[in-house]
Amino acid sequence: MRIGRLQRRSLLATHQGEAAILFSVAGYVFAISASGVAEIQSLRELKPLPFARSSTLNSKVKYILERECGTYFVVDAHHHFHLPQAQSTRVLLLRDSRVALKVDAIERMTEIETLLPLPAAFQGQERQWYRGLALIGNQVVPAVNTASFLSRFEQRALERALSPAKSVERAGVLA
Repeated sequence: MRIGRLQRRSLLATHQGEAAILFSVAGYVFAISASGVAEIQSLRELKPLPFARSSTLNSKVKYILERECGTYFVVDAHHHFHLPQAQSTRVLLLRDSRVALKVDAIERMTEIETLLPLPAAFQGQERQWYRGLALIGNQVVPAVNTASFLSRFEQRALERALSPAKSVERAGVLA
């Protein structure tokens, strides 16, 4: 079946002109919507989780970052994307959730010219991880889905587990 030029263009050009942040993990570059990121921080304020992780979350979350608005659960991008561990330097605090993403580096701010649909070669978890392939100049970069890092269920489970740990921590300070 042949697709005409106008049909092909409408299939490809699903989104245009979106501000994005390019970040790297283990030498790979990814794009994230700038509107999905509330802050970019160094690793200085990260604290280890004050309780043992549940088996379902495995080693997905090892750190927290506390802010006035609440606690962020820090997902290691290496673990999430199944990439080799490398030296992380930054944390992206995601907007409208309690999730932060630990990454190796921020490459630059840019604009996504076109967001292409994922090819059929992307299967399984990858289809949830990415919104599509971002066309940026002559580079094609996976555009991440910010909702894929921790589900609402996983966030609630972490919040419930964190509540008793914080109570014990406060009691130790008062004693």
